[in-house]
Amino acid sequence: MKHNLKITFILLAMFIATQFIGLYVINHYSIQGNTLPYGMEPPEIQEDTDFYTSFLPSIIIAFVIAVILLILFTRFKFDFVMKFWFFIVILISIAIFFNSFFPDEKYISLLALIFALPLAIMKVYRRSFLIHNLTELVIYPSIAAIFVPLLNIWTVIILLILISIYDMWAVWKSGIMQKMAKYQINQLKIFSGFFVPYLSKNMKSNIKDLSKSKLKNKKVKANVAILGGGDVIFPIITAGVVYITDKISLPFGWFPNFVFEGGFWPAVFVILGATMGLSYLFFFAEKKKFYPAMPFISLGMLLGLIASLIIF
Repeated sequence: MKHNLKITFILLAMFIATQFIGLYVINHYSIQGNTLPYGMEPPEIQEDTDFYTSFLPSIIIAFVIAVILLILFTRFKFDFVMKFWFFIVILISIAIFFNSFFPDEKYISLLALIFALPLAIMKVYRRSFLIHNLTELVIYPSIAAIFVPLLNIWTVIILLILISIYDMWAVWKSGIMQKMAKYQINQLKIFSGFFVPYLSKNMKSNIKDLSKSKLKNKKVKANVAILGGGDVIFPIITAGVVYITDKISLPFGWFPNFVFEGGFWPAVFVILGATMGLSYLFFFAEKKKFYPAMPFISLGMLLGLIASLIIF
């Protein structure tokens, strides 16, 4: 087991909460038809082939560019640029969430931005465990709401497969994921994902044995339980795409009699599948070893989709 039961359940609880917050935000913008603020409204879909020929390639290219930039910024230690980048993304994401509580009215988006500003500043420039994790709960749902309209069931499955392959390469082969995570935590003092420090039983026992005077000058090394932002956002995107889908056939006229029906409950099945995949990883992974979470989460989501297809 990678972490103790308490920490594992905390991570899983935050993961599940973020998924359902994601459904709420996606419902506000994609189902109720409210406009995404700050110029984030997606382009209109002219034909179904746009998903395959335009939107999916664009998302993949944007993802590759973002990864390359992160690697370069990490390699050359462009701390200021990376912090400012994180700040802008966080500010807009939190504001999109606040904006979802109100219908499209004048000045609401500006007020949402004003309310989001102190949270973004505290998250990026003032290290706070509580603020960090609370804001993570709403950042990924807001980002997901931007991408969900650009994908359908089949393109999001393709995206999950590609991301899972990348995740395995980045963790097991190149080690890029570990390097970027360590750089963010140790150098930038921020991390894109859930971050829960805790003490092991041995460390707690040692602290109890120390006197107050000795403890004051002693450095305590804590364990850290993390769950990367990508492992949180892609399940939200997948569940969101399923949520907004009414009926869809296979692409290019394959098996025309086959129809997938989405909706709220199939989306819940996707979330349950993702949670089971993540739970399997947490309970069977070894301590002090890095694992790519997306293959486990993606498999769980695909099983959830199949289960929903059978039941609904």
